Amino acid sequence: MASQTSSIAPISTALVTGGAGFVGSHIARALVEQGASVRVLDNLSTGRLGNLHDVSSEVDVRESDLRSPEAVAEAVRGVDTIFHQAALPSVPRSVKDPRTSLEVNVTGTLNVLIAARDAGVRRVVFASSSSIYGANPEMPKRESLVPEPISPYAVGKLTAEGLCRSFSKVYGVETVALRYFNVFGPFQDPHSQYSAVIPLFISALLRGEAPLIHGDGEQSRDFTYIENVVRANVLASSAPDAAIGRAFNIACGHRSTLNELVAQIAAAVGTEPRSTYGPSREGDVPHSLADISAARETLGYAPQVDLAEGLRRTVDHYSAELARA
Repeated sequence: MASQTSSIAPISTALVTGGAGFVGSHIARALVEQGASVRVLDNLSTGRLGNLHDVSSEVDVRESDLRSPEAVAEAVRGVDTIFHQAALPSVPRSVKDPRTSLEVNVTGTLNVLIAARDAGVRRVVFASSSSIYGANPEMPKRESLVPEPISPYAVGKLTAEGLCRSFSKVYGVETVALRYFNVFGPFQDPHSQYSAVIPLFISALLRGEAPLIHGDGEQSRDFTYIENVVRANVLASSAPDAAIGRAFNIACGHRSTLNELVAQIAAAVGTEPRSTYGPSREGDVPHSLADISAARETLGYAPQVDLAEGLRRTVDHYSAELARA
């Protein structure tokens, strides 16, 4: 049975770091719809102002870098809740350039936590990653498992989780970390070489091309639609004290292979499934599946949109974008 949420007042003023990115823009939009005053900090290296086009007049956007303590401190001033989504994403990118990945994802998080401590921010919700489980073969992934991160990206996320836990225990900053499992949905960038598989697969099939799968396609993931992740963040921002200083898996609790994923996307697009195959990528894990019982019990989280419905909505979004282009 899910715990009751705390009596914490609704969010009045929030900062979304990385708020012009994929996940961050969805969170910013949801907060605006709830009547919160929303500020965004984003250096636009991977985010796009177009992701906020429908709420641009209602969001205070600060174009600055997470690695600047001064810029972060200025952005944090006056907010009661921080949704820390900013990161340099992608396992392959971190393998190619570990220094920048760790500077952004670890030092940047430290800057956010110090600023939150100094400004008296009520709570920080941190976007972590399922990649921290790495080589640990046990399935499903439970928060009690010993992390065995492989890539520099995963190491950075685990280190940032440790910083969040430390700031809760040492400085009294309320933090909750959410370990995302393969999030997908509208506004995810399909054009970068570091894009996630779902926008890449959808874009290829819409163009009549065969998606490229790294490996044999039998690797599996717990794909999680963006609406579920947004809901988890809002719940974490007002979760009871039992959540503070902890990390929670955010997923659907079901896994699909990449071959199965291509078949489902092809069905949604209305075409025949077909793929090409290439070498496996360094740093990738073979399988990922979440146990979401802790999030269910402590945060009151339950996925609202399953994979099939999420894929349908996402295909509709990219189809409309392609038609406009």
